[in-house]
Amino acid sequence: MRRRRAAVAAGFCASFLLGSVLNVLFAPGSEPPRPGQSPGASAAPGPGRRGGRGELARQIRARYEEVQRYSRGGPGPGAGRPERRRLMDLAPGGPGLQRPRPPRARSPPDGAPGWPPAPGPGSPGPGPRLGCAALRNVSGAQYVGSGYTKAVYRVRLPGGAAVALKAVDFSGHDLGSCVREFGARRGCYRLAAHKLLKEMVLLERLRHPNVLQLYGYCYQDSEDIPDTLTTITELGAPVEMIQLLQTSWEDRFRICLSLGRLLHHLAHSPLGSVTLLDFRPRQFVLVDGELKVTDLDDARVEETPCTSVADCILEFPARNFTLPCSAQGWCEGMNEKRNLYNAYRFFFTYLLPHSAPPALRPLLDTIVNATGELTWGADETLAQLETVLHLYRSGQYLQNSTSSGAEYQRFPDSTIPQEDYRCWPSHHHGGCLLSVFNLAEAVDVCESHAQCRAFVVTNQTTWTGRKLVFFKAGWSQVVPDASKTTYVKAPG
Repeated sequence: MRRRRAAVAAGFCASFLLGSVLNVLFAPGSEPPRPGQSPGASAAPGPGRRGGRGELARQIRARYEEVQRYSRGGPGPGAGRPERRRLMDLAPGGPGLQRPRPPRARSPPDGAPGWPPAPGPGSPGPGPRLGCAALRNVSGAQYVGSGYTKAVYRVRLPGGAAVALKAVDFSGHDLGSCVREFGARRGCYRLAAHKLLKEMVLLERLRHPNVLQLYGYCYQDSEDIPDTLTTITELGAPVEMIQLLQTSWEDRFRICLSLGRLLHHLAHSPLGSVTLLDFRPRQFVLVDGELKVTDLDDARVEETPCTSVADCILEFPARNFTLPCSAQGWCEGMNEKRNLYNAYRFFFTYLLPHSAPPALRPLLDTIVNATGELTWGADETLAQLETVLHLYRSGQYLQNSTSSGAEYQRFPDSTIPQEDYRCWPSHHHGGCLLSVFNLAEAVDVCESHAQCRAFVVTNQTTWTGRKLVFFKAGWSQVVPDASKTTYVKAPG
């Protein structure tokens, strides 16, 4: 892996010197044409390979028709102009924004649909979009990672905004296994690229604060494959569960709330109930503390058909669930329930209850148990998570708490620069930095820590509007600071 990343980085540096990043990102090694075959033709399956032209064409057409199904019916809510919060340096109509060039129609080889497909109603709609022109002078390219089909890169646009680029991974498993089976590099590229196109359409149709923003796309000819597709999206940070377990409960709750809002949206999307067949944490990213789904190529809209409840068994490694088979011949709520149980086993059970405020733990335990038993749907789960947010943000969870009655001396416009101690979970790994609703809660926290002798109230707030407070083990040195107020435990 290190060798591969080093090679990718070296290739990018060379490409910048030549003035073109895309030739490196999407330029596979060329294959010499067979005798009698034009340089632009697809290679035919070689001797001994399983399958053939017809099977590859069938798979391409199946994926093509899937994309078309998701594209029909007009754009989803919010379609049109992309979210430009991270692209504020690119003025409308400026050099970095353009309408993507119309894809060139090509004769479909082997009976497969033409490539690239013409943008359908669900594809990037009217209005300025980032296109190929925005990628001509990118800088700071970094390899982020790759999966079964795609590779992801981080680049900085000319104005300074950082975005993510996604493209088919030419050394990935999906393309490689197809080429080994069919021996048709271009046809296999189309097969893999339709997954990227499906994701692009779904990012547009499912627009939501917890779905990664699609900024644009680019078709560009490569050395031996015409019209390779690159999508340009919002950049997020990978979800690292070990790191999340070390963060504050407030930040972990935000992730669970984001997930609850996302699952509610997927259950009621313009396309119907959408399930994420691959629900691992690596399919999500964090953007400014919000959880967003980024990989949608394995999403499915169709509910599972059934003739009896025996067809409606929802299987997981630890347990199974049997769902009703409707009179219309569909397993009722299977897409929604699959999402909910995956949210429970990958996120809620680890992030929700631990180190939560004691008054909120009964409700949080109920949420975890209900999603683990699938007794709630997405609507009730979100309603309960929103209730937790209201109780926490408003301070109502403190109503039954008793004040310690301890007295503290106030020193305005001052701070204690040292004498930190560590607590868990903290917003700062080098000290004890916690959020509080009011001064009374800060006093209660300090009284509950054996080593606490003082605390410093900052002018910073968390995403819920709560004040951030440093708790200190002493106050031997108090220095001026106009943005903070120090409280010192009174003697006696």
